[in-house]
Amino acid sequence: MYGKLIVFEGVEGCGKTTQIQRSRQWLSESGWEARLQEQGRSLLVTREPGGTELGIALRHLLLGQVTQEPMQNRTELLLYAADRAQHVAGCLRPHLAKGGVILCDRYTDSTVAYQGYGRGLDLNLIYLLNQIATDGLESDLTLWLDLDVKTGLNRTHQRGTADRIEQADIVFHQRVQQGFTELARSHPHRVIRIDASGSESAVAHQIQAALQQQFEQWFTEPLSG
Repeated sequence: MYGKLIVFEGVEGCGKTTQIQRSRQWLSESGWEARLQEQGRSLLVTREPGGTELGIALRHLLLGQVTQEPMQNRTELLLYAADRAQHVAGCLRPHLAKGGVILCDRYTDSTVAYQGYGRGLDLNLIYLLNQIATDGLESDLTLWLDLDVKTGLNRTHQRGTADRIEQADIVFHQRVQQGFTELARSHPHRVIRIDASGSESAVAHQIQAALQQQFEQWFTEPLSG
């Protein structure tokens, strides 16, 4: 028995964190969590960066306020890779090995979109680092919350203080959005586009429909292997 890794992706302000929380609640209220428990599967909600104790320190370095010494782009890339390596080996794989289901806020696609398209780093290098950090672990389902960049950034500004990534100029974030668009086009087998421009409940309804369909395929009958 092996588990499933479900990832939530998107630009700043797309609502990932909110929708993960709503999805977690829906899985409980809909009875899916109880059905998973009957099969010996537990549910885990986590994030990148910061899904481990070490990752929390790396998250502070990556997303903290801009300092007098700017973080170099390759430094940023390697710190994200370090966080992911720790997260995969110490958290994700052990949980999946027990048949668990994971809802994860960001994963490898974010590195491709942000450091590849956004920062302009070599995509082949990024794919190699992702392979090293994950040891080949890919998401079973990626929910891409597609939202206009300006709308997303306006949402983040309304929250108050912006983190280091959110402070980048709009051209950077537009390149990031291009990256997510290309990833969705290249990986239709695992990436589902969610229109994140509507109300919170409308977005949640789309996600719940996608999860319902996937869970019926995955868990109606016990998995083997």
